[in-house]
Amino acid sequence: VQLQASGGGLVQAGGSLRLSCVASGSTLAINNMGWYRQAPGKQRELVADMPGGGIISEGSPHYASSVEGRFTISRDIAKNTVYLEMKALKPEDSAVYYCNAKSGLVASIDYWGQGTLVTVSS
Repeated sequence: VQLQASGGGLVQAGGSLRLSCVASGSTLAINNMGWYRQAPGKQRELVADMPGGGIISEGSPHYASSVEGRFTISRDIAKNTVYLEMKALKPEDSAVYYCNAKSGLVASIDYWGQGTLVTVSS
C-alpha cells in the first residue's frame, strides 16, 4: 500500500486547512485509515482515524482529545481516500502530519505516507 498525502501549508491561528490522502496498491486489504502528527522533539501521536474497508464495516471516527470538535476526519472508501478537515487551528497543531493505513486482522500492519507539514502561526 502506498499513501500520498497533500494539503499542508502555513496558516494563521484560527484558520483552516484540509488534508487529503490517497491510497494505492493493495487497497482491498485496508481496514482503517487515519492521520498522525509529529511535532519537533515529540513522539508521533494519533490525531484521528476511522475504521472501514475490506471485511470491516465503516465505523465511527476516533479523535485525540486535543482536536475533538475542531478536526473532522472523513473517508471515501470507494476512492481509497481519507480527508482531515482542520478548523480553529492553534500554534500547537503545528507538526508534520502523516497519513496512515492499517491492514490485517490478527496482527495490524501499518503503512505511512510521506508526511505533510502544517505550520500555524500565532
